[in-house]
Amino acid sequence: MDYEVVVVGGGIGGLTAAALLAARGVNVCLLERNSRVGGCVANFEHLGYAFEPTAGLYSGWEADGVYQRIFSELPIGPPQVDCLSPSFVVRLPDGVEVAVSDDMKHFDDRLRSAFPECSQAAVAFYGLLDSIVGQSVANEPLASSMTDCSTRFRRFIDVQLQTLTQTASAQCSLQHAADVLITPRRGMWAIRGGAQALADVMAQSLKKSGGSLRLNSPVLRLAYASDGSPTGVDLLSGERVTATRAVVSNLTVWDTFGKLIGLSRTPASISAQLRQTQSWGAYLLFLGMDRVAASRLSSTRILAVTDWQEDQLYSADSAQFVFAAAPTWDGRAPEDKVAVTVSTFTRVEDWFSFHQDETAHEEQDQATLESLWMRLHAAMPELGDSIEVIETATPRTFYEDTRRKLGMVGRPSARVKMPGPSELGTTIFPNVFVVGDTGSEASGLEGVSQMALHLADLLHRK
Repeated sequence: MDYEVVVVGGGIGGLTAAALLAARGVNVCLLERNSRVGGCVANFEHLGYAFEPTAGLYSGWEADGVYQRIFSELPIGPPQVDCLSPSFVVRLPDGVEVAVSDDMKHFDDRLRSAFPECSQAAVAFYGLLDSIVGQSVANEPLASSMTDCSTRFRRFIDVQLQTLTQTASAQCSLQHAADVLITPRRGMWAIRGGAQALADVMAQSLKKSGGSLRLNSPVLRLAYASDGSPTGVDLLSGERVTATRAVVSNLTVWDTFGKLIGLSRTPASISAQLRQTQSWGAYLLFLGMDRVAASRLSSTRILAVTDWQEDQLYSADSAQFVFAAAPTWDGRAPEDKVAVTVSTFTRVEDWFSFHQDETAHEEQDQATLESLWMRLHAAMPELGDSIEVIETATPRTFYEDTRRKLGMVGRPSARVKMPGPSELGTTIFPNVFVVGDTGSEASGLEGVSQMALHLADLLHRK
C-alpha cells in the first residue's frame, strides 16, 4: 500500500510524530512489530500488577509545556497526570534526605542543613545553574564549578544526573547539567497508568485522525529504488509498504542504520561513531508492596545513593537505585497492594556473553537480584517485610521485548552526527528520519516528545 509517511516503531516518539502528522491531514501508517504499542515504556503486566519499566518521573506537563502544545492539535485529550510534590527525594548513604521541589526557599534551606560542610558552595552552585539555564554558554565541564563542593554533595548531584540523563558530574557539561537539574524544580509528574497510557492515547489519536496503525507487523529493511533512493519499507511477511514522502524510524540509532538502512549503505564515518557510542542497560525489580507501607515513605519517588565511592569516579551500577511506587490514586495492583519498580543501571555487555544454555544468565539474574535486594533494605529499612519480589528484568529481557541493540535504554554516550549540515532527526537520506530517545538532545520522555513535535513540523513543511 502507498502512504505519504511510514513510521517504523510504536514507541512514544513514533506514536507522537504519527499522531501529529495524521491530525494535520497527512496520510500516515505506523508499523509496530509487537501486539501493542509503547516500546520500551510499555507496562509489564503480571499477577494483577501493571509495572512501569521506568523511574516514573515525567516533565513537560506544565502550562505551555510540550504536551499542552501537542494535545492542542490532537482530537483526543491527554492521560490524567498529577504533579509530584516533591518531585522526588534523594536519600544519601548516611540516611540524610533532600526533597527536590519547586519551593526554592525551602530547597535552599534544605541544602544548607543537609550539606553543612559546603552549605555556601551548594547554594551557590544551584544559583549558578539558575543563572545559565536555557542560555547558550561555553562548553565548560561541570566538575570545574564544583571544586568547593564535598563528595556528599557531588553524589547528590550524580544520582540526579545519572537518573535523568545517564551521565555523572565528571562527564557532564555545565550547560547540560543546568538544563537537567532545574527540570525537577519546575515540576515532575506521574501519569495514571504510566507512560503506557500516553502511548495508548497517541495510538487512539492516530486512528481517530484517519491514520493507519498496524500491529504485529515487523519491518525487515528499507525498500530501495533502482537509483538507491529509499521508497518505503519491506516487511518480514514479504509485503512492501511505500512511503511517497518520508520514512520515520522510531528504532534506536544503532538499529536504524544496522537493520533498517543496512550496514552496506551506512557510511564508514557513521559506522565508526556507532561502534564508539553506547548507553546503559537497566536492571529492574518489579515489587508488590503493602498499601499501608506507603504511608511510611517520604515520597513515592526515592533516588537512593548506596555508596559514597570516595576518591573514585561515580559508578552508577553499584552506587544507586531508584524506588518508584505507583501513587495511591493509580490503581495498578491488586487490592491493598502497590506496584513498585526499583531500577538500577547495569553494563549491557555483561549480560550478552556466549552461554551454552540459559543457566549462566539465570545465575547472573539471581546474583544481581540478591545484591540489589540487600542494598534496597539497607537503604530503606522502613520497608521491612511489607514488600515482595514479583519479577525481574535484565537487558536481555529488554532486547527480547523491543529488539533494541543489547537492550540498551535511554541516551547514548554521544549523539551520532550526520555528514554535512543537518537538522535534528535527519539521516544520510533526505527522506529518512529518526525519532526517539537515542536521537533527542533533551532528556527523558519530554525530550522524545519535543523531538517528535519538531519532526512533525519539519515533515509538514516539506
